[in-house]
Amino acid sequence: MKKIILLFLGLAIVSCKKSEKKVEETVKPTVKLFQLVGGSILVKKLEVFSQDTTYTGQSKQFTDAYYVISHPKGNLMWDAGLPEQLVMPEPYDEPSGVYRIQRPDSLVNQLKSIGFKINDFKYFAMSHSHFDHSGHANLMKDATWLVQENEYNANVGDTLKTKNAALTALTNVKKLNGDYDVFGDGTVVIKYTPGHTIGHQSLYVDLGLEKPILLTGDLYHFQENRTSKGVPSFNYDAAQTIESMNKFEAFAKEKNAEVIIQHSPIDYKRLENILKK
Repeated sequence: MKKIILLFLGLAIVSCKKSEKKVEETVKPTVKLFQLVGGSILVKKLEVFSQDTTYTGQSKQFTDAYYVISHPKGNLMWDAGLPEQLVMPEPYDEPSGVYRIQRPDSLVNQLKSIGFKINDFKYFAMSHSHFDHSGHANLMKDATWLVQENEYNANVGDTLKTKNAALTALTNVKKLNGDYDVFGDGTVVIKYTPGHTIGHQSLYVDLGLEKPILLTGDLYHFQENRTSKGVPSFNYDAAQTIESMNKFEAFAKEKNAEVIIQHSPIDYKRLENILKK
């Protein structure tokens, strides 16, 4: 009888340990997301955001958001807004006549408003390397830059005669080839969505809310782009963009994700409301 009792006790202890381990495995880390305004962009010639004459004569107001993701294993900054030279009283009409641009404040001041400093970041990543996403990238030189290898080569690769000046200060580099789980637990995942640029990326963030967040980068610029699968005239590869859109939408459906179009003032407000919950 004594042996039977001891056997039951042993089984109970093993069962408890397995249950504890299962609970530990299912408890997700606390992940927080902050969005900041890296600029205002008035598109005066919206037709550049189409392969045809769809938007001829139209204009549209964009926002230029960037994001801070806080994770127990380190912080990640996603995108970098417009250059800080554009922190000025009046907006700047750039020479092509397409954009009127302005940045509201410096990175230091904006991070201070949410309790962060520049050196608080372990990782830095951009959806892509265009000027409205790499503005303060040079200030993130102490973080590890997470970038697709082909995007890196196209901007600061060793064989280039002229390199992207906004990115040359970034020397701590981790080159990616496809999707990348930043913290190894599925909560923050860089999704490879090429086409807008050769190594364009989007970002999946699971905050433990009803729905995870899926940041588009410039896969889409406004809601009509998403609805009609519209491809800007200046994209690197139109066919590849459509392929990335299809994969992105399948992933969004699989995860039941809240899709946030980063340049959309409407989606900026919508995410603001989600983060308040």
